[in-house]
Amino acid sequence: MIPVPVVVTVLGGWCAVYLADTLLKSSNSLKASYEEWLLTYGLSVSPFHLRWQTALFNRQFYNWGRWKPKFLYLWFSVGMVFGIVAMFGSVILLGKTLLQTLTQMLTEAPKAQNDRMLQVVVPGVNLPISQLTYFFSAILISGVIHEVGHGVAAIREQVRFNGFGIFIFIIYPGAFVDLFTTHLQLISPVQQLRIFCAGVWHNFVLGVASFMVLFLLPAILFPFYYTGVGALVTEVAEDSPANGPRGLFVGDLVTNLQDCPVYNVEDWNSCLGDISEKSQVGYCVSAATLQQLSFPARVYRRLDGTVECCSNNSLTDICFSYSNKLERHLYACLPARKVIEASKVCRTNMDCHKDFVPSFCVTPSLENQTRLIRVKHPPHIDMLYVGHPMHLQYTVSLSSFVPRQNFLSIDLPVMIETFCKYLISLSGALAVVNAVPCFALDGQWILNSFLEATLSSLIVEKQNRELVGFLILLAGSALLAANVALGLWMVTAR
Repeated sequence: MIPVPVVVTVLGGWCAVYLADTLLKSSNSLKASYEEWLLTYGLSVSPFHLRWQTALFNRQFYNWGRWKPKFLYLWFSVGMVFGIVAMFGSVILLGKTLLQTLTQMLTEAPKAQNDRMLQVVVPGVNLPISQLTYFFSAILISGVIHEVGHGVAAIREQVRFNGFGIFIFIIYPGAFVDLFTTHLQLISPVQQLRIFCAGVWHNFVLGVASFMVLFLLPAILFPFYYTGVGALVTEVAEDSPANGPRGLFVGDLVTNLQDCPVYNVEDWNSCLGDISEKSQVGYCVSAATLQQLSFPARVYRRLDGTVECCSNNSLTDICFSYSNKLERHLYACLPARKVIEASKVCRTNMDCHKDFVPSFCVTPSLENQTRLIRVKHPPHIDMLYVGHPMHLQYTVSLSSFVPRQNFLSIDLPVMIETFCKYLISLSGALAVVNAVPCFALDGQWILNSFLEATLSSLIVEKQNRELVGFLILLAGSALLAANVALGLWMVTAR
């Protein structure tokens, strides 16, 4: 569910804004000056919608629109082709997403949600509050780049440009351009397509540019940061099981999880995934050490069927299982750190046979899904973690970038990475959604211009072409609405 404080804050804020606007417009003494102030600064207020428009950037837009006409013609022609392809592709993608959502609703398979390419994002529900700055900044930049594409393309096609603006709808920021509608209607359908497709084209280019920055980030930051030596701890949550005197600290460099080498954050996530999916590994212990460290203990079964043999309530002892030539299931309560330190990991006793020293592969006997993980972060002593591997993944933040100098921030590369990822996902989503043939979106105008450019000779009557377009827009709007409604329900109601 959407957190109640978020709903109260948003509704309360908008009620205060709308109430103040209504009171000022109702006041006989303040109405004229207030409306003049709104007009002077290009502001308008309506329920859950705040809008600002200006002509300050008109000259800059005209400079961009008149720069290298041949290049811009080619640029927006490529964008036109992309926009048309994106219109058809967005319908296919939305159809596939809707089928995935319906399948998940019927089968109640929670893992299927992560497989969907498009998801409804609700701040405070499936978007962490700590990520809101990245989220809203990426939305605003994607919206501005989108509208810059429309504006420059319009000037290139000799359509009068009236102004540029920014708005806030509920909590989501956006941008818009004001074009002279009469000029827009007088140009050819192909020229219209170049203008209408420019927005999704620029969003695609922004996504590609962000991906390139993300891909080349190690090279870009090479003079200041190096990579490939481990995963650098940047934050440990207060309630993390890795928090403690012998846990992980900010600035630690993790190099191994069990016998899985960690060279970057991707390796960290991959190793934890493998540890979670595979059975618990064991550790090679010599027969003499096993006899020396073990002490008698009562063996009993837990509710999930696993075996426990440590009854002394110690935080340092763990029940281990092993086998010899005579018995397959033997158990010993052993001090975990003494057993694991400097021990080789194993799966069977055969992995421990070396130097003709009798050894056993002892495996922690833990509850289902619980793992004992040895985390190497030299020069500190190894951290021994007992719990679900995903808890470790969710409560420890890491970076692949290690600063070359102490004064360099360990958070800067993470901030750049995170922002690039948001730009890629949100700019791409804006391109997909706007390309859908749906009422009030770019897809509506792209579809109408496309039908005029391609069907004017097949369907002579303009009224019939408009009917075809209306039916397609109706279907596209229903498809988008179904995705948004079901996606929102999946996020908030389940």
